Amino acid sequence: MPDGDPSGPGRLDFAQRPILVFWETTRACLLSCRHCRASAISRPLPGELSPAEGQALLRQVAAFGSPPPVLVLTGGDCLMRPDLLDLAASGRSLGLRVCLSPSVTPRLARGRLARFRSLGVRVISISLDGARACTHDAVRGVPGHFDRTLEALRWLIEDGFSVQVNTTVMRDNVEELADVAALLVALGVPTWEVFFLVQVGRGERVAQLTPAENEDVCHFLVDASRHGVLVRTVEAPFFRRVVQARRALEDGASPRERFGLGELYRRLQQRLTGLLGPPVRRPAAPSVATRDGMGVVFVAHDGAVFPSGFLPVPLGNVRTEALAEVYRHSPLLQAIRHGRFGGRCGGCEFRTLCGGSRARAFAATGDPLGEDPGCLYGVTAAA
Repeated sequence: MPDGDPSGPGRLDFAQRPILVFWETTRACLLSCRHCRASAISRPLPGELSPAEGQALLRQVAAFGSPPPVLVLTGGDCLMRPDLLDLAASGRSLGLRVCLSPSVTPRLARGRLARFRSLGVRVISISLDGARACTHDAVRGVPGHFDRTLEALRWLIEDGFSVQVNTTVMRDNVEELADVAALLVALGVPTWEVFFLVQVGRGERVAQLTPAENEDVCHFLVDASRHGVLVRTVEAPFFRRVVQARRALEDGASPRERFGLGELYRRLQQRLTGLLGPPVRRPAAPSVATRDGMGVVFVAHDGAVFPSGFLPVPLGNVRTEALAEVYRHSPLLQAIRHGRFGGRCGGCEFRTLCGGSRARAFAATGDPLGEDPGCLYGVTAAA
């Protein structure tokens, strides 16, 4: 989803307001994805914010001040929320930039989305977790879902939406990343947001990559961004370190030789070049120093506030506390924003730029301020 531009004249103070507010409008979803953070089910859970409470939350988001955060209406499947159109209309009337993150189901209908576009909703994110039907459908749990996803991407682009494709990297699909990148270029998708698996929800049973493989994938993503697709990552803040290092690399130098990358990088890079040819642009990979709870905040279906959707440490609830007060004054978020980390992350020279995935640290150790075990850097630097 959009990053904003914290480096410009209206630079954001992450201690005061986030760039992104994610609202899990419902946990209901007709899919049963293997890696689902929310362990979504086919019906709403008890305690979901009512329409009136949802409207109150929109006013709380607007109360952060100018410029307001981008509001991402997500789920579950946000299209399972009966009052979603009313919520989008109210958000727009409050001056919020509203984005949707729906699931590809029969509810994702062209006519229905046209009503959102008439309100000024322009950004839609859709998940694509493989370049082959067998891979994607296995992740999503629905035969034929891959073809329906490609069809939806085509008409969303034709209808003028700015489409972001979300891909969660896991062991079962990592070898297809170059093919996914080529598919996005062919479709004309402008933005690729790559999620690095955190083992929460149903994702606890899904195999993640090793730190060395994460490093290989990050370097591959820099390569992919040189083919006209903006690449962002989720739960991989170490990608910013890689982007910085690659920007300093001399033209013509080999990333694999310079950074000691592995066979996974070699395979992905060679496949990418075979599909798309040599890179044609400078890397298109932003390096805004956000992380869970720093520039990002998540509101669950029942109003509970979390640093992110992948970090299940409750901070408060919008039913009883103003979202801005929770975000600004939570002791955990203040510690995250000040980089008070343990282990390798605490002593890392990239603590400010990166800071590690707080969600992965918590999933691995139970400590949201611990070190991120998915990052290779501190290991190689100490070796």
